[in-house]
Amino acid sequence: MNIPGGESWPRLAGLNSNYIAKQLHDFKAGDRQNATMVTFANMLDDQQIADVAAYYSQLPATPGQGGDNADEALLARGQQLAERGDWNAYIVSCQSCHGPGGQGVGETFPGIAGQHAGYISAQLNAWKSDTRSNDPQNLMGAIAKRMSEEDIQAVSAWYATQPAAEGEATQ
Repeated sequence: MNIPGGESWPRLAGLNSNYIAKQLHDFKAGDRQNATMVTFANMLDDQQIADVAAYYSQLPATPGQGGDNADEALLARGQQLAERGDWNAYIVSCQSCHGPGGQGVGETFPGIAGQHAGYISAQLNAWKSDTRSNDPQNLMGAIAKRMSEEDIQAVSAWYATQPAAEGEATQ
C-alpha cells in the first residue's frame, strides 16, 4: 500500500535489539521474505546481526510519517482499534500485545508507535494475505484477516502520529 509520505520501510531506531536481531535471522532463514532485506541479512554473521541490532536500538526514534494528513474520523477509528479493538469484528486491541501507547513489549512485540504508516499498512496486509507469518502463534495474521482496508489505514495513520519509545525503553 502506498500512503503518500508514509514511508514503506520500517523505522528501526529505538526498536528492541532482540526484536531487530530476530527479524534479521528470520530473513536469513527464509522465515520472512523481502528481496532487499534477505540480501543484506545474508551478508551478516551472528555477531554482526547482534551489533547492527544493538546499534539501531540505541538510536533516538524519529517521528513516523504518513499520519499527518489523515482526517479526524480515520484517526479516531485508528485510536479505537489501537486502544480498545473492535469486539464486534473480533479485533483485539493493538495495545493488548504491543503495550500501552504501542510502545512495545520486550523482544516479541515491537513498538509500533511512531512507525511509518506505509510500513504498518504493508505489514498488516502481508499478514492478511499470508505473505508474512513470523509472529508468535500467527496472532497478527488472525487479527489482520479481520481488518478492513479502512481499519488498516486507520490504525496505520494513528500509530504514525504517536510518539515512539526512546531506544530500548521497552525491555
